[in-house]
Amino acid sequence: MQHITVLSLGGSIIAPEKVDHEFLKRFKSAMETHLADHPTDKIIIVTGGGAPARIYQQAYKSVCARPEEQLLDWIGIAATHLNGTLVKALFADHCSDPLVTDPTAPIAFKGRILVAAGWKPGFSSDTDAVFLAKRFGAKTVINLSNIAKVYTADPKQDPDAKPIDTIGWADFRKMVGDTWIPGKNVPFDPIASREAQQGGLQVICADGRNIDNTFAILRNEQFEGTVIG
Repeated sequence: MQHITVLSLGGSIIAPEKVDHEFLKRFKSAMETHLADHPTDKIIIVTGGGAPARIYQQAYKSVCARPEEQLLDWIGIAATHLNGTLVKALFADHCSDPLVTDPTAPIAFKGRILVAAGWKPGFSSDTDAVFLAKRFGAKTVINLSNIAKVYTADPKQDPDAKPIDTIGWADFRKMVGDTWIPGKNVPFDPIASREAQQGGLQVICADGRNIDNTFAILRNEQFEGTVIG
């Protein structure tokens, strides 16, 4: 029986300041091993923007006195396309479809891996991951970033912030709100959260830099992270 999982691969681990060659090398090797060991698995990888999005958005904001939110989003989307094109190239032997930039357009998904990136303003690539999960019948989105778990507050600002193992959608959405702001730094974006809740999806937030942990999640083994849903 075919099993499809969606990975929302944060730009913060693809290109935290510059492209992390060593992480991508380890991720590629582990993914190829997983595909060989699980011949019925198919993986959708949705890439975030990372440093390119942040740097170019900041350049726009520093030059223009009144930056437009929609244009900030388009800049971030372009960065996700850059990262997506790189990841698709890394998995060229397993990904025969074009880079997905519209989750509602026709998609063949002929290979073992499908790579997608940002679509349009109004939300982050997290939302594209949810749309693709719904479209292809995946029950879980694995959200990989540079944090190991969701916290009750920002631990950088609140020393009393506590890590969360499991949380329901209603409580999580109270934490992240309902409004998307370009470049907003939340564990899972508000629009994606609403869509995931409505679709009955589970989201697992984990530190994508921990390769062994990521593939423990894929194998339904014990892992470190936060389960939302």
